[in-house]
Amino acid sequence: MPVLEQLGADALRHTLVTYRNTLKRHQADLNKLNVYPVPDGDTGSNMARTLDAVVAELEKHPDSLDETYNAISHGSLMGARGNSGVILSQILRGLSATLKGAGEHGAAKVAEALKAASVAAYDSVLKPIEGTILTVVREAADAAVRAAGDGATLAAMLRVARAAGRESLANTPELLPVLKEAGVVDAGGAGFLLLLDSALHVVDGEPLPEPENLSGPNTEQLIAVMKRGETDAANGAGVDVSELRYEVMFLLEIDDTKSREFKLKWGEIGDSIVVVGGDGLYNCHVHTNDIGAAIEAPISLGGRPHQIRVTDLFEEVAEEHEKREAKIGAPTSNYTALPAVTCAVVAVASGDGIAEIFGNLGVHGVVTGGQTLNPSTQELLDAVEHMNASQVVILPNNKNIIPVAQQVDGLTKKDVRVVPTCSMPEALAALVAYDPAVSAEHNGTAMAKAAAAVVTGEITTAVRDTKTDAGAVKAGDTIGLVRGDGVVAIAPDVFECATALLKHIVTDNRELLTIIVGVDATADTTARIVAWAGEHFPAVASEVHRGGQPLYPYLFGVE
Repeated sequence: MPVLEQLGADALRHTLVTYRNTLKRHQADLNKLNVYPVPDGDTGSNMARTLDAVVAELEKHPDSLDETYNAISHGSLMGARGNSGVILSQILRGLSATLKGAGEHGAAKVAEALKAASVAAYDSVLKPIEGTILTVVREAADAAVRAAGDGATLAAMLRVARAAGRESLANTPELLPVLKEAGVVDAGGAGFLLLLDSALHVVDGEPLPEPENLSGPNTEQLIAVMKRGETDAANGAGVDVSELRYEVMFLLEIDDTKSREFKLKWGEIGDSIVVVGGDGLYNCHVHTNDIGAAIEAPISLGGRPHQIRVTDLFEEVAEEHEKREAKIGAPTSNYTALPAVTCAVVAVASGDGIAEIFGNLGVHGVVTGGQTLNPSTQELLDAVEHMNASQVVILPNNKNIIPVAQQVDGLTKKDVRVVPTCSMPEALAALVAYDPAVSAEHNGTAMAKAAAAVVTGEITTAVRDTKTDAGAVKAGDTIGLVRGDGVVAIAPDVFECATALLKHIVTDNRELLTIIVGVDATADTTARIVAWAGEHFPAVASEVHRGGQPLYPYLFGVE
């Protein structure tokens, strides 16, 4: 193929489609570079999903060169996912804004666009930290400007930029100690370099790099660094990132003059703060432990957040998340011929057995979701609108889903109350207090009180080596989690872990132990747990329910 001397709109489209496809092939490797010791499917998946949105927007205007740059800017803003995806969106917006008004896109103009992309990326974060994608983009762009100034062709300039970027990426562990201790380079920077690889493939026919089947980080040393207060994100707030559990993202309508004040408010509650956009619309990202404060911060300044997404960084599994997104748009429940009631209940269920139990307890609308499959506000709204009632109570059954559910009331004419249940056992307790003949206000109060009386625990499997307050965890260990306390039990098998967990949550003043059995539980282990509980807590009755939930063989509720 002939070598291109200009990067026109068509070539830029081809580059971004190639980049999207290359990111998808490399996303597993990029995910393994994540320095969070949890199954969050982070950098590679989020960058690929961001490019999915860009390509989808480009496909809406296949024959319009004028719309190409607008599509890149709009698609990246609206579709950005995660910290890495939001920063990447700003890089793409900086590129497209610079190229949009140019008649020719030779080496000098493309180098100028790369520099603009770097400036835009730095401007998007509250406290830029070197040793991240920001450094890699900046040093690659600076090299591109120098090469173009020396008269390099487009292809030669891109090669110089890539070489500088590769050198910068290799040096990221020297700038960010958490990377050095983990034995990895920055994942976002590695993902950005694939953009330059894709551009050279389009411009000069260079073969694209193959995935390398990378190994993961040395998380045992990593956690020690994190506990000393280092950060692994593209900006830092002097907090311990290993304790920042939630990723909060949303689109925000806010006056441009308030955007800086909003970012500063976020700086008080979290890190990894990235806010991109303009003209009254921003894509916002933060890691925090206070979901409510993250959402309320822009509201206090007159802003309106929407399309809110909250991810539990310690629980999300990339494969399950992708499976979940592939099902978006599919009906989540059969709403035909629902009986008329004063107040209906919509509940989120993580397994078919749990959904069946909810139905038996009077739930009219069940939405698929849970620890790794967070439903959207739209899905919850659809369920509410299908209820044959003017008043509805929502049981989110997961901390991540609570703020999403709380958006529904403002989107419907129905009276919607959210009972802030964080687990399936809490939901079962709440449903005991449900009365379809009384108001949502009355039900909300009674059900919340019943749910608050339950202590819950979960059994799952560790996906990586790490350290916790309960001791060292090895990948494959069975771990017991208690809401608010984190890991409280570590054991080589499910039974031993479950009994250790129950010692933490069952006390003398409790009367009922609810055991919800997941798809990975066995009848023998369940029988042993019930027998053990009867022997050690004879005053506490045990109830076993088939939940069918994935990833968590046992969910416990004690009341």
